[in-house]
Amino acid sequence: MEKYRILLAEDHAMVREGLKALINSQTDMTVIGEAEDGRSALQQAKELQPHVVVMDVSMPKMNGQQATTSIVEECPSVKVLVLTRYTDRGFIQQLFRAGASGYILKQSQSAQLVNAIRIVAEGNNYLDPAITGKVISGYVGRPLQISADAQNALSEREEDMLKMIALGYSNKEIAAQFEVSLKTVEAHKANAMKKLDLHSRIDIVRYALLQGWLVDT
Repeated sequence: MEKYRILLAEDHAMVREGLKALINSQTDMTVIGEAEDGRSALQQAKELQPHVVVMDVSMPKMNGQQATTSIVEECPSVKVLVLTRYTDRGFIQQLFRAGASGYILKQSQSAQLVNAIRIVAEGNNYLDPAITGKVISGYVGRPLQISADAQNALSEREEDMLKMIALGYSNKEIAAQFEVSLKTVEAHKANAMKKLDLHSRIDIVRYALLQGWLVDT
């Protein structure tokens, strides 16, 4: 199986070394490049075409937001996972508007970072659980226009999978939990989203909050 190819964009060498060791210890991913500033991150993203760029925000020459915007525009297949200490909702939303696929805090556990990389590499969005409530709260009051019939049409398995997606599990982890194939998980997810007219992982989190599934968020 092809490994996920990861580009690290972080200006502190010691932090890069720690991230590299963590990522390379996983059986399904490998670090293919390292950048110490935003311009280098953009150049290497174009040359190496990684699956995911793990992007620090505060970098010289070109900051993380500028680099994210350029990478998304010039390398459409490359996903960007922002790794930072900033928890301000407005700042986070700016990064998503710039095209980031995920946002995780540096103070999170290493297992969460690995999980976030997998989720973003699979083409989904990721929000650190520590800030999900803060980011989503501004949208919870907006109606999702989901009818009772649509909710009742969900199978028990589809609902269970939506809960796990909202909690931040990757498709691979969900497949292992339910002992089914990755394609089965993707099919259940697609069916559930179609029934509820949801369009992204963030929509799934909004729905989960409204259903009261994320009581600790």
